[in-house]
Amino acid sequence: MSIAHVREYLKQFDADSRVMEFDVSSATVELAAQALNCQPCRIAKTLSFMVGEQPILIVAAGDCRIDNRKYKDTFAVKAKMMSAEELDRFTGLQFGGVCPFGIPKNVTIYLDESLRRFETVYPACGSSNSAIEVTLPELEQFSRAKAWVNVGKEPV
Repeated sequence: MSIAHVREYLKQFDADSRVMEFDVSSATVELAAQALNCQPCRIAKTLSFMVGEQPILIVAAGDCRIDNRKYKDTFAVKAKMMSAEELDRFTGLQFGGVCPFGIPKNVTIYLDESLRRFETVYPACGSSNSAIEVTLPELEQFSRAKAWVNVGKEPV
């Protein structure tokens, strides 16, 4: 998958023209915040996990870390991040450009409550130098998220 795929996917929402590409890397929360000139907490990072054999993505605020107890209480398994090979196999994406848009239907997407404190957030768009500003209702719609979850630690 690529930024072109994500742009094509976002056309159905008339949002493809809002995708931003940077001349610098936005592959980490810190780099994305610099590229966007915003607080790191407003970056909507997409984390990839395996729940048994089921791949899931969790979109969380940039300053959010996964709380292992909350994760296990929610998904009934210990948190296990996807490997680079699993990420490519299930999503077609690479670390640094993981996003919740245009993802195959066999990958379940969740949104973490840590995002709810913002009106808009910035998820990546399939490459290590892209992002889009979206409202939370748009993030729900564009990502086709299954549910909101509370698996993050409170930021310090």
